[in-house]
Amino acid sequence: MKNVGKPATCLVVTLCAVFCTIGASARVAAAQDGAASQPSTSPFAYVYVVTNPTSSTSELDGYSAGSGGTLTKLPGSPFWTSNTPYVTGLANTAHWLFVSDGTYIYSFSISSTGALKLVSSINAAQYYGFPGLVGASLVLDHTGSTLYAAALDGLGDNEFQFFTKNSSTGALTYSGSTPVDIEYGSLAFSGNNLYAYGFACFQDESFAYGFDRNSDGTLTQFSLTAPIPTYPNGEYCLDMGVPDPQGNVAVAMYLGPKQGPPTPPAWLGVYTADSIGDLNTNSTYQNMPTSEVGNLNAMAMSPAGNLLAVGGDAGLQLFYFNGRNPITGYTGFITEHRMTGLAWDNHSHLYGISSAGRLYAFKITTVGYKQASGSPYMIAYPQAITVLSK
Repeated sequence: MKNVGKPATCLVVTLCAVFCTIGASARVAAAQDGAASQPSTSPFAYVYVVTNPTSSTSELDGYSAGSGGTLTKLPGSPFWTSNTPYVTGLANTAHWLFVSDGTYIYSFSISSTGALKLVSSINAAQYYGFPGLVGASLVLDHTGSTLYAAALDGLGDNEFQFFTKNSSTGALTYSGSTPVDIEYGSLAFSGNNLYAYGFACFQDESFAYGFDRNSDGTLTQFSLTAPIPTYPNGEYCLDMGVPDPQGNVAVAMYLGPKQGPPTPPAWLGVYTADSIGDLNTNSTYQNMPTSEVGNLNAMAMSPAGNLLAVGGDAGLQLFYFNGRNPITGYTGFITEHRMTGLAWDNHSHLYGISSAGRLYAFKITTVGYKQASGSPYMIAYPQAITVLSK
């Protein structure tokens, strides 16, 4: 049962998760624009990517997705540039896009052509009681009315900040934060929008946390029940999760010896939320598939909830997601580069960014997949991706 407000067990989430991927090596100089001109038909989606054109600057570019996911760079890109390389937060609704530079969160309006216009900003750092990074990740609930920003200082003084969105102007208003906790690192909302979950593996120990989402968009932590599958000669360590629309959550976990660090491959289990938000599982070591992508960096559930994309150090792989039933294999590797971010549109297109300086686009269904014409596109070092489906 829930014990509202009870603090969870400790987990230090360091700034290395955000900072260590930004190297001092040379970046790819320019983006490959794809087709020579805008497609004549309406786009299937707009894809927005934050990149590092140099080691000390960031920029925000947009792309129009045509048939098969083929990408064309939007006129006016880049729509925004920053003198910081640490732009990691990126999220959008149908009409607004949000970007964080570690101190401020910026609001952009999205026009009918996909073009972006900066309309407001808020100093999120002033609401954080520690020196560190705010907006380390940005997540919207399913209504798009509240934006959640992770704040972390590298010492475990982590929290999620809440910002209410003005539907007319896109401006954000600070409305509170979760209690400081050293375990927070990611946030994903259940299909019914009532709960938010996160999972983490630190120092050979699993952590799972849950929040009630209140009517005003604020979050209240509860003591989450999420039993971990057992293994005869080892222990699983929960790592990351992503929900489907029906109240199930795909969770990746690593296996380690009883007294030792967990290592890849990642095993893929399923949890199902009950009426009070606790999680139950039928996953066992006999029915969980393993991924071939090494250390995981990103997971993305298709809008229909029937396909799971998994990106890691060794590439991209797809699985069939079967609700509360075991996940089953679909493909082997379908990219050869390290994948760091994934996003679907509503037309069976999957987009992904690679730290190797590439932007991928695929047409994927349950019976086949095909890489879009021109994919992968060469881009400067990418940091974050988000997709507006049309």
